[in-house]
Amino acid sequence: MFSIGELSLRTGVKVPTIRYYENAGLLEAPERTSGNQRRYSRSGLERLSFISHARALGLSIEDIRELVELASDPERPCGEAHHIASAHLASVRARIRKLKKLERELMRIVKISDADCVGECHVIQSLADHALCESDH
Repeated sequence: MFSIGELSLRTGVKVPTIRYYENAGLLEAPERTSGNQRRYSRSGLERLSFISHARALGLSIEDIRELVELASDPERPCGEAHHIASAHLASVRARIRKLKKLERELMRIVKISDADCVGECHVIQSLADHALCESDH
């Protein structure tokens, strides 16, 4: 059995976040000692590791909730899990495309030579007037 502090140390998840996951129903409520301290089992540790890794990959709490539910039934087909992961991958790729557009525009803005004072600074002017940008980002 693990205290919440031990669980935090083993997974790298902060204590308030562990409590949040518990309140959100992603982690089962742990047993309590006579002093009302939480005591998590090995399966609680494994579940928190699963959640932490899914969050690190950028999955939403709702997606994680669905994946946790799927994982609780090992005989269930895994097509739904693939669907969730594929949808998330598409979202990540869309964000990457947008970030690349932002990168190109920022590189363009930064490259433009400037006068010596902020009053004539192209970076400031570009941020103040979207029409000075080359693309919609």
